[in-house]
Amino acid sequence: MAGTIEALVPGGEADPGPPLGPELGPTPVNVQEVVAEINDQTEAFDGMEVPVTVEYDDEGDFTISVGVPPTAALIKDTAGFETGSGEPQKDFVADISVEDVRQIAEQKGPDLLAYDTKNAAKEVAGTCVTLGVTIDGEDARTFGERVDDGQYDDVLAEEAAA
Repeated sequence: MAGTIEALVPGGEADPGPPLGPELGPTPVNVQEVVAEINDQTEAFDGMEVPVTVEYDDEGDFTISVGVPPTAALIKDTAGFETGSGEPQKDFVADISVEDVRQIAEQKGPDLLAYDTKNAAKEVAGTCVTLGVTIDGEDARTFGERVDDGQYDDVLAEEAAA
């Protein structure tokens, strides 16, 4: 009866109720142990929705894989707001720095389609556009052009190998 369960759980605050409890109940795993392990691994994403995969075998052994929260959740957490703008082209709800954009791009890393930090930052900026978030006080829609012009080379440059 080995299997896999995937769920979105609040970082550091998972409990044996839904969505995990009903999925884990019929399996041979100890639900409390699974929940405790998930909370240990997701505490850095306190309160954010985090994708989690639990793989288990017939003996009740399990492994947990923790994904990275959606880009929008990381932006909201960084900027400190709950809901994006209803009119993101006109009404801006928050502002984040280029350093914040870089940090989010690095956190999302493998989940993004980009091959380097500059292009990953552009992907994050695209999410900023849909949420109504500016970057360093500028409209996020022009961020890609500013990156291509080299305006943020010092912040978004790939780190040299150590």
